[in-house]
Amino acid sequence: MTGPAIILLLAGLGAIAWVSARARAMRLQTAARATGRRDAVHSLPGYHGWYVALWTLIPAGIFLAVWANVAPGLVTQSVLADPAAQALPADGFARSAILGEARAIASGLQAGAFNPASQALVEPYRTAISEYGIAGAALALILAFAGGAYAFTRIRPDFRARTRVERLVMMALLLASLLAIVTTLGIVASLLWESFRFFSMVNPIDFLFGVKWSPQSAAMGYGNDDAFGAIPLFWGTIFIGAIIAMIVAIPLGLMSAVYLTQYASPPVRKWMKPLLEVLAGVPTVVYGYFAALTVAPALRDFAVAIGIQGASSESALAAGLVMGVMIIPFVSSMADDSIAAVPQSMRDGSLAMGATTSETIKRVLVPAALPGVVGGVLLAVSRAIGETMIVVMAAGLAANLTLNPFASVTTVTTQIVQLLTGDQEFDSAKTLAAFALGLVLFVVTLLLNIVALRVVKKYREAYE
Repeated sequence: MTGPAIILLLAGLGAIAWVSARARAMRLQTAARATGRRDAVHSLPGYHGWYVALWTLIPAGIFLAVWANVAPGLVTQSVLADPAAQALPADGFARSAILGEARAIASGLQAGAFNPASQALVEPYRTAISEYGIAGAALALILAFAGGAYAFTRIRPDFRARTRVERLVMMALLLASLLAIVTTLGIVASLLWESFRFFSMVNPIDFLFGVKWSPQSAAMGYGNDDAFGAIPLFWGTIFIGAIIAMIVAIPLGLMSAVYLTQYASPPVRKWMKPLLEVLAGVPTVVYGYFAALTVAPALRDFAVAIGIQGASSESALAAGLVMGVMIIPFVSSMADDSIAAVPQSMRDGSLAMGATTSETIKRVLVPAALPGVVGGVLLAVSRAIGETMIVVMAAGLAANLTLNPFASVTTVTTQIVQLLTGDQEFDSAKTLAAFALGLVLFVVTLLLNIVALRVVKKYREAYE
């Protein structure tokens, strides 16, 4: 029996268990109320249904998860015990290749065998896979029936099914929270460990304050000195994502939010807000093509026309402008929701005191909505800092430390992709530099969030 079939069968058993348990609980509770024992009824029938359904599904599901990891080893052992496996070579790599090919053919993942020795093992594999599949399905069904029967016998009017079910849901929520925390800790631990290995090869001072970035020269054997200065990468990230893009996104996003909430008529807002938010759904590769094929050549021709020498077809300005357009919805949506959430009494009070609409917006609405606006700006900054495709296609890969917006620059995320692309050796400073860059980016983002929380807390206290 295949995996999807057994899963569907178990889902059906769970549904049957839920309906049966709920019906039994309703009958028992009706009988209890008819005899005057209303205080004996504890949980609604639906909770009894969920209690039995969970006992039907969870033990069988846990067994299937374990069986999925155990069964392949049992299948391989069964095949190796077959007489056809006696002709397998002694070399471990060749043996694994033959067994893998035979398994792929038996599972239907491969049409034919490249090695004649694999064909002889196809039938033993099919037999073993079928036998262990049936055995696993049978054991899962037995567990499902046993768990459901045990829970079904516990149904009584005074049984605390709601407590059991809610406790299980709470445990599931706790596990989900712990999984998120453990995943974050794992990411941080990985960054710290690999960064520690990198800094054992490269001086941290040279990395954080050096102005020459040339990891390829270090990989070619010219040494790690003066090859991993990351200042050009940090500057490129700030220049494109936090300066140029924000100069575009913050004014346009904030002004569009003000217009949509304060000046636009309901029909205009109904159409304009979804159209604006469509920008957030456009794939970044499309923005990259637009920046590389349309914006960057136009900016280069403009720079040449006004007499700027050395203007590149890959420039920080092209990437920053397009990135700013891309993140306008992040600023606009957060600012729109924050301004709309300001109490109407604050608007009315300002207008009643003689303030104009523009003065009310400037002195009342925007300051009151500032926590949400700051949150939107920080979300936009994080999105811009982590963007890669637009920078690769429009800004280039050159690590230049320049103030010229028409020059080619690169960012931290782009270099991380470059360093980890292809077959890399994870014991070289060139590859490990990607983890050091990721660690710096993580620390900077964390500090930005801390500052944002302080700002939000300060203004929230002022307007509550």
